[in-house]
Amino acid sequence: MNAFTDQTDASLAQIRMQVMWDRLIAVAEEQALTLIRTGFSTSTREAGDVSAGAFDAKGRMLAQAITGTPGHVNAMARAVRHFLDKFPTETMRDGDVFFTNDPWKGTGHLHDFTFVTPTYHNGKLAGLFASTCHVVDVGGRGMGPDSRQVYEEGIYIPLMRFAKAGVVDASIMEIIRENVREPTQVIGDLFSLAACNKVGGRRLIAMMDEFKLDSLDELARHILQRSYEASLAAIRKIPFGTYHNELMADGYDKPIKLVAALTVGPTGIDVDFTGTSGISAFGINVPFCYTEAYSSFGIKCIVAPKIPNNEGSLSVIRVTAPDHCILNAKHPAPVATRHITGQLLPDLMFGCLAEALKDAVPAEGTSCLWNLFAMGGDSRIEADIDVIAKSKPFNVMSFHSGGTGARPGKDGLSATAFPSGVKNCPVEITEALSPILVTRKEYRVDSGGPGQFRGGLGQVMEAIHLDDDPFMISANYDRVDFAPRGRDGGRDGAKGIVRLGTGTLLRGKGQQTIPAHQSFVIEAPGGGGLGDPMARDPALVADDVRAGLVSLQSAARDYGVICTTDGDLDRVATTQLRKRAG
Repeated sequence: MNAFTDQTDASLAQIRMQVMWDRLIAVAEEQALTLIRTGFSTSTREAGDVSAGAFDAKGRMLAQAITGTPGHVNAMARAVRHFLDKFPTETMRDGDVFFTNDPWKGTGHLHDFTFVTPTYHNGKLAGLFASTCHVVDVGGRGMGPDSRQVYEEGIYIPLMRFAKAGVVDASIMEIIRENVREPTQVIGDLFSLAACNKVGGRRLIAMMDEFKLDSLDELARHILQRSYEASLAAIRKIPFGTYHNELMADGYDKPIKLVAALTVGPTGIDVDFTGTSGISAFGINVPFCYTEAYSSFGIKCIVAPKIPNNEGSLSVIRVTAPDHCILNAKHPAPVATRHITGQLLPDLMFGCLAEALKDAVPAEGTSCLWNLFAMGGDSRIEADIDVIAKSKPFNVMSFHSGGTGARPGKDGLSATAFPSGVKNCPVEITEALSPILVTRKEYRVDSGGPGQFRGGLGQVMEAIHLDDDPFMISANYDRVDFAPRGRDGGRDGAKGIVRLGTGTLLRGKGQQTIPAHQSFVIEAPGGGGLGDPMARDPALVADDVRAGLVSLQSAARDYGVICTTDGDLDRVATTQLRKRAG
């Protein structure tokens, strides 16, 4: 009877722990949603380019919000430790708020601000809440890869106090306000970051009171140990060994090579980027914190996608990169568009894991974002000064994406941001905030790589200045020279194209002027296909033709499928064509 009672009590204790764990994740999710609801910039309130998380008093991440992007949250997990190194917990007080946009101690570039707030319960430090968002402007040369050092890229805020005992530092707010082009949006987002951490703290205190917790110590041990053990168990299902992959990217002035060796062993996974290209002279370099974040994310997507993200689950993935390679750039290297390079890392990890896990890994996708970043009324525009002077000043960023790679058993996703996870912005928002009119936004036909499972489609977007004034775009794109690769017999997705409406090609990276009376067009890449295209069900090809995703010509050429002009499948002609194709 006693043994039965003890077993019942232990089971109830485990259930209670799980309920509290789920509740803590919900607390972090409400924290993130508060940031989105109160955010000022489109990247925060529309795209969800944010992260939020709950940490114990030792700075260990216990829970992250489901809403958000891995480049922020995984880097933020390390950032909290940097804050504790500079501001030990014994020096913190209730009402203190700390912040930074240090690329090497935050999330990789100056446009991301990270906030950390201690939370107190009955006078004792209970935990910490951290959050990050991307602000629209930080001064300098603006969001783009053209700078040669981080000093040119904008205002640099070291780890410091945003507020002390509940009082915001007005001096630092004035410095930031006077150094950015969009002070209302930027300052508004900073206060939103502080507010969301405060909401997280309130919900944590309510949770602790409800469950009668004096501290989070026991819950933290449960979360981290269970996550560690589950992650290690998942890794041990992979054949032990070292797996390799290489990926070519466009670079800025010359191509770059990303090289990875991924070693699976009994204690976890080790990733080594030896052989990767050196740093660039331009702002496509990646601080190590961002490299670590997206490498870990890519591995977890394949190996342990259902295990919650926290310090326990992340600890079994260890990443190293040679100093001064493009994936471990040191201060003061330019890093403004580190995401262009860094978001290719999940594809690099997938290629390694494909050697170990046959038929279980997606093809490559666009990966990097294809955002519209436009500016007007700016002296950086190549036009006469009197023309610029009469143009309305504006600065707008709108999030858009290409296609993802085909997945095992499924087609790729069209116009979807992976791995960042941010949402596409409605064009109406861009048009409400600027004199930019988006005249066309549609799927890019035939851009998805052919395969048994088709790659996701990119999109075509065309925009003009309503007043027929020149304006400037900052092109932060990749996959223009090197297409997303197919896998297991699948073919490559379409390369991206950046051009004027007249057809004149533009560079895939850097600030460029769009002349008056002309439009700007981006044709985002499509994802790679998976498996032999001739193995695709002809009925699915016909469906794609009717939906306008695949042309009649591509259906016949790439899939061996003949359709009528109405998209109806001609089974006899298809059978004959596929027989001739072998």
